[in-house]
Amino acid sequence: MADTQEERLKRDEQIRETIMAKLVESGEKDKLKEMLRDRLVQCGWRDELKEYCKEVIRRKGLEKVTVEELVAEITPHGR
Repeated sequence: MADTQEERLKRDEQIRETIMAKLVESGEKDKLKEMLRDRLVQCGWRDELKEYCKEVIRRKGLEKVTVEELVAEITPHGR
């Protein structure tokens, strides 16, 4: 019998939760986050995003830009 879309989504979510729990329990989640952070720094992504933030702040003005506006503007660029 074929699973419905809803059943597949529910099963996928359960699998994600199980994987996340195992990653947290084993300490691998923190290791993966640290590895990702290091790689992003090494490839210059972090510095590039930092410069883009500065550019947005210069363009809009320090007193006129809010954190929410900054996040909204840089998020697509950061992805």
